[in-house]
Formats: sequence, structure tokens, C-alpha cells
Amino acid sequence: QVQLVESGGGLVQAGGSLRLSCAASGSIFSINAMGWYRQAPGKQRELVAAISSGGSTNYADSVKGRFTISRDNVKNTAYLQMNSLKPEDTAVYYCNARIMDGSSYQANDYWGQGTQVTVSS
Repeated sequence: QVQLVESGGGLVQAGGSLRLSCAASGSIFSINAMGWYRQAPGKQRELVAAISSGGSTNYADSVKGRFTISRDNVKNTAYLQMNSLKPEDTAVYYCNARIMDGSSYQANDYWGQGTQVTVSS
């Protein structure tokens, strides 16, 4: 069974930094794209950043220049380095990955449980 486990959220003052991690475990044959989404209260979930298996990245306009997504393919882990945080970055952050199961060889989308990021002004 494949799982995604996030860590690294918390409370930080505006202008501060946090680093989120997302570790995939279980029966994994391969991982395609990995991404971070966020959902603020009363708002829809939105894509923050994504990274392909080859390392290509894309970002939401609101985080460009402040957030950096990366991945370690050996550790099956994605990271989101968040700098110059703003109160509007406050949300629950979710990890997403397209993973081919090593048992069934079927590719599915998996989600982490979410981690709260709160930025105080």
C-alpha cells in the first residue's frame, strides 16, 4: 500500500521560512510527477508547485520567486522550501504524487494527509 506522509508545517511570522517534506512509501515501482497543493479556509484547493520525474518545475504565480520545489528520487521524497512567507500563504498544504504501484503496476494519484502552515502578520 502506497502512502504519502508530509511533515514540516507550523506557525511562522511573516517573512519567515518553512520547509515541507513529503515522503512516499510502500510498494512503489516508479513516481512520476509530484506536487504541492494548498487549501485555505473557504477556498478551493490550488496547485502551488509541481515537479516532474525529470526535474522540470512549475509554480503558481503567487509563489514564484519565494517557493522552491525539489525532489530526491532515491528517497522518494519531495520538498517545498517556502521563503518570504506571507499571511495569505496560510493554508493546509497537501502533497500529491502520481505513483505506479510495484505490485499491480497501475498508476494512481495519491494524497498526503495535509500539514497546516500558519503565517502570522
